[in-house]
Amino acid sequence: MDRDASARVAGLSQWRVNGTMRGMIRRLHPMVFTLVFLLLTLFLSVFGPAERSLGTNVRLVYLHGTWVWTALLGLGAAALTGLVGLLFRNPSLQRWSKSLGQTGMLLWITYLPLSLWTMQANWNGLYLTEPRFKIGLDYAVIGILLQLAILILRAPRLASVLNLSFGLALIWSIANAEEVMHPTSPIFSSDSVSIRFFFLALLLLNVLAAIFLNLVLLKTQTKLA
Repeated sequence: MDRDASARVAGLSQWRVNGTMRGMIRRLHPMVFTLVFLLLTLFLSVFGPAERSLGTNVRLVYLHGTWVWTALLGLGAAALTGLVGLLFRNPSLQRWSKSLGQTGMLLWITYLPLSLWTMQANWNGLYLTEPRFKIGLDYAVIGILLQLAILILRAPRLASVLNLSFGLALIWSIANAEEVMHPTSPIFSSDSVSIRFFFLALLLLNVLAAIFLNLVLLKTQTKLA
C-alpha cells in the first residue's frame, strides 16, 4: 500500500472513531452531564486556595457563592426569557422561562443548607436573622409556591409572568438588603488573583451543570405537554 493510500485509510479510521464518539456523546442523557459537572464542582472546591482570616473554611464560601450566583443567573435568565417571550408572544421562549425558573429555584433551595453550613463554619453559629439569609429563606418559600402553581396550571404564558415578577422582586430585595455580617462581594473585593480565578472556574462548572439540568427539565416538560 502506498503512502497516500495509507494516509487515506488512517484518515477514514480517525473519522469513524470521531463519528462514533460524537454519536455516543449525543446519546448520553443531559442528566449525566449535570452530575459530572456537579461532581467536578464539589471535587474542585476541596482544593481551593486558603485565605488569611478564614483559612481553609473559605472553600465553603467558594462553593456557597458559586451556588448562589448560579441560582441567580438561572432565575435572571427565566425572568429575561419570560419578558422576551411575552413581548414577542413566543411559546418556545415561554417554555424556556418555565424550565429556567425550575432550574434556578432548585439551586436556590439547595443553597440554603449550604449557607447554614458556611455560617456554622465561619461564624461559629447560625445567624438566622442575617438579612441576606432571611431574604434567601423568604424567597425560597415564595418560589416553591410559584413553581407549584406553574406546574399545576401548565400555562407557559403565566410561567413567564410569574418568573419575571419573581426575578425582579428578588433582585430588588438583594440590592436593598442591609449588610450586617455578609459583605456584598467577598470574593471580588479580595486582592488575591488566585482566589478570584478559582471562584470563576468553580462558577463555570456550576453554570454548566445548571445548563444541562435545564435541558433535562425542558425535555421532561416537552414530554408532559
